[in-house]
Amino acid sequence: MSSADRPATRLATRLSFLVAGFGIACWAPLVPFAMQRLGVDDGVLGLLLLCLGIGSVVAMLLTGALSARYGSKPIILVGGIGLAFILPSLTLASTPWTLGLALFAFGAALGSIDVAMNIHAVEVERAAARPLMSGFHALFSVGGFAGSAVMTALLSLQIGAFAGSLICAMLMLITMGLAWPRLLARVQVQEGPLFVLPHGIVLLLAALAATTFLVEGAMLDWGALLVVGRGLVPDAQGGLGYMLFSIAMTAGRLGGDAVTARIGDRRTLLWGSLLAIMGFVVLLAAPIAAIAMAGFLLIGAGASNLVPVLFRRAGAQTAMPAGLAVAAITTAGYAGVLVGPAGIGLIANIVSLPVAFAMLAMLLGVVTLSARAVANSQGVQRT
Repeated sequence: MSSADRPATRLATRLSFLVAGFGIACWAPLVPFAMQRLGVDDGVLGLLLLCLGIGSVVAMLLTGALSARYGSKPIILVGGIGLAFILPSLTLASTPWTLGLALFAFGAALGSIDVAMNIHAVEVERAAARPLMSGFHALFSVGGFAGSAVMTALLSLQIGAFAGSLICAMLMLITMGLAWPRLLARVQVQEGPLFVLPHGIVLLLAALAATTFLVEGAMLDWGALLVVGRGLVPDAQGGLGYMLFSIAMTAGRLGGDAVTARIGDRRTLLWGSLLAIMGFVVLLAAPIAAIAMAGFLLIGAGASNLVPVLFRRAGAQTAMPAGLAVAAITTAGYAGVLVGPAGIGLIANIVSLPVAFAMLAMLLGVVTLSARAVANSQGVQRT
């Protein structure tokens, strides 16, 4: 058994995904406290949050190159430990400038671990010669739920934001300590140039990643407005749809490896995207809330394993070094989350929000049509 195909190595990979999801989710409940402490309006807060995204994208571009040369373990550790150390500073920053810098650093740590852990996951999955990527990504979702739940619980118990962030940071450090000795010492070490422009099949994978991440971002930012605007649910219940979407996506990823092992990457992309498109049809045509909620469930279940398959194919293709390919599709996906929801808002303003959601379904159709091309990129998975 190779070092990459050991239960301990798979555990370390899952812990890395867990920490990444936990870390970013810990920040969400702290946003209102930061806004109140700084006394800024929504516009300034939006610019500050953009600093987090910029830091992530910059780090993602650099991490692909560094992982290709030095391996992913040191970058996973720096990213995970960085999240833990920077999180408390987000509760102390007293000016917009200091918070912006802290968010940039926090985003850089997140972007670093995000790319490096996926590169690590590609190597671990390759050594196992069976699908594992969906399960890894499921742990990111579990971490997100746990991070928001723990931080919210601490704040509800009247524990201060700084003290709460210290507790969450300690949990992340303990988890990274468990992962540290079990991570592969060197992964996907590549010779050659540190920067390569995406080309070949990687361009298609990046475009599809941007599309699928855009769908996830749209569910978060616009799903509640869609059902509330159509009068299907009252304002207080608007978040129910995204909750069901998240549950379906997490459950789909927890069982996704077994499904992919049985039907292969091509059919996973094909039927997953078709199921998500059907969910959009149900959601947009729903006359009552219950049917609309079923649409959210279908979208979450259908989209759950699209991204894991895209990451697997990025590791399997030979058009460019795997580490750089993973970084490219991670960056493209993050760009979809950052830019996409704003684009949906523009379209909704010009036409309507339901039309914007219909266009999302059409974009998912590109995933359906591309399933064969993606699955035919070189690799060991069944197609």
